[in-house]
Amino acid sequence: MNRRIAALSFIFLGLSCIGAQQLITPENAVSLALENNYGIKLTNNLIAVAENNTSIYNTGFLPTLTGNAGATFNLDNTEAEFSNGNRTNLENAESSRFNASLNLNYTLFDGLGRRYNYKRLKEEYQLSELQARETIENTIAQLFVVYYSVAQLSENTSAIEESTKISKDRLLRAKYQFEYGVITKLGVLNAEVDINNDSISVINAHQQLKNTKRDLNLVLGNALEGDFNVSTAINFELQLNKEVLLEKTKTKNAQLLQIDKNILINEYNIKSGKAAYLPTLGLTGTYGWNENNNNAAAFVAVSTNVGLSGGLNLRWNLFDGGATLTRVKNAKVNLENQQLQKEQLLMTIERDFNNAWDDYQNKLSVFKIQEQNVKTAKHNFERTQEQFKIGQISSIDFRQAQLNLLNAELSRNQSKYQAKIAELEILRISGDLLNVEF
Repeated sequence: MNRRIAALSFIFLGLSCIGAQQLITPENAVSLALENNYGIKLTNNLIAVAENNTSIYNTGFLPTLTGNAGATFNLDNTEAEFSNGNRTNLENAESSRFNASLNLNYTLFDGLGRRYNYKRLKEEYQLSELQARETIENTIAQLFVVYYSVAQLSENTSAIEESTKISKDRLLRAKYQFEYGVITKLGVLNAEVDINNDSISVINAHQQLKNTKRDLNLVLGNALEGDFNVSTAINFELQLNKEVLLEKTKTKNAQLLQIDKNILINEYNIKSGKAAYLPTLGLTGTYGWNENNNNAAAFVAVSTNVGLSGGLNLRWNLFDGGATLTRVKNAKVNLENQQLQKEQLLMTIERDFNNAWDDYQNKLSVFKIQEQNVKTAKHNFERTQEQFKIGQISSIDFRQAQLNLLNAELSRNQSKYQAKIAELEILRISGDLLNVEF
């Protein structure tokens, strides 16, 4: 009795562990990817670098302060003649000099170059944010391709296992019929061949599912431990409006926004280059200490100076051989290239949007047809199964109906997830992917 209780406890414990297997919803998957995906982590670090570059410490608006100190020792042989006619010879005469100073330099005006460079740095920071957004969108799109592959394979595996159960029942029935002389041994052998083929399909399906789950976990930064399941529920955004999404594409697409930023950055490069035509006005200041210890040949034995000095300096590069002119011309050409690239990108993205929209509509229609096809195949199999049980059709016809149902279910699963991925591609192109509640 105790053994039976222990065995039952073991069974219930196993069932509870299976039931506790974690379910990863699309929301969970997105959260885990944003937190753990290595591509997103690297992109966030690039944003941090761009943000550091916009600091006041990187703009040239602050003054520079340097400290200098030095000491010099001399040991000389000196022959000196004084103004009164006296002469003296000194051997190994010692002298020394010491100095220390603080030097301040501050650019008061540089032709507005610093101002435009600072604006450019801020735009580059915003550009890095847009690049990060594109990386996140592409990662989320990649995530759902793998996520829905796991979902599709999960449903496929269940369908294959269910078909295998039908084959097992058929084999058992064939064995009974053979024992009672209703069918020949050939009917049993045919059933065994079919059950072997189905068993191989189950093994392959489970292995493919395991591999794809590993792919999903890789996208999630290996955040999942142990086995897991994914949700197979699909909701389509059937209220999507093509014209509205097309307008969003033209204003919110990450690639278009990036090229707009690049155009603005090139405009600031032109203005910054032109700043070299203007003079530079700077302020300098020094606070210093100097001490000289002279040898006996000098009129002054020791002198010490402590003082503050300051001044303005003006520098105007009147002609630099045409280097500034060349830089400004090249910057203008780069700006024109950016504008041309924007026009080309706009046409490309509009084409991609239309292709994605038509692809989505096509896959959605196919999915609806496949759903109806499953209902038809299921109804056909049920009727075939009834006729097979009373011996009105052969095992070959029964097997064909069974395979027709399985293939219909597999095709339905494929079309369902392909339609959802096509929908997400539209949202990615239109810049709405990160605004969707998955």
